[in-house]
Amino acid sequence: MQRFLDIFLAVIALLLFAPILIPVMIILRLTGEGEIFYRQERVGRAGSPFMVYKFATMLKNSPSLGTGTVTLKNDPRVLPLGRMLRKTKLNELPQLLNILNGTMSIIGPRPQTRRCFDAYPLNSQHAIGTVPPGLSGIGSIVFRDEEEIMHASIDPEYFYDHVIMPYKGLLEQWYVEHRTIKTYIISIILTILTVFFPRSGFIWRIFPTLPKPPVELLEKINGCGPGA
Repeated sequence: MQRFLDIFLAVIALLLFAPILIPVMIILRLTGEGEIFYRQERVGRAGSPFMVYKFATMLKNSPSLGTGTVTLKNDPRVLPLGRMLRKTKLNELPQLLNILNGTMSIIGPRPQTRRCFDAYPLNSQHAIGTVPPGLSGIGSIVFRDEEEIMHASIDPEYFYDHVIMPYKGLLEQWYVEHRTIKTYIISIILTILTVFFPRSGFIWRIFPTLPKPPVELLEKINGCGPGA
């Protein structure tokens, strides 16, 4: 059922977003480095690598510069149009093609690079590997402002590896354990609401059994955490 919904909703989304996607593709071609799409290897189901599609928002060699595959707020590697695309999450829309080819689902744990996937605790890695990665998911909704959270820390890479990823791993494990069509549909609705109301904290009221954030994140993530 979820695979059927993935295909149906991905096709609908491509049709609905065509008036936005086409101008974005033209502007990307004429500006920045002239690249439209960015392909990067990510860890998929059962740990198998696959190529994820995004709109090109950063310099071509950005993985070899600065913080590598970890992106911060106001990252100098991000192109001018890329900032808007990343803020609105429009840069992720080419992953509708990944959904159609079966390497991703609309809802699931976000696919990570190997470096970031390895920052998950082992239990989280095993759980995440049992389901397809998603265009959006519980971790994505909670960490809607991840780049800003990391930017505010003294040591962004350490904070990412030792605070954000262990907790995000717990969130993704929660999704795997509660993976139903109901959770899938509610997560799609929450994804849309979070785009327009990023500090609403809706997710904590809809899914009250989500793992509680550590104290380092309690006042920083999506509506100040549970009880917001």
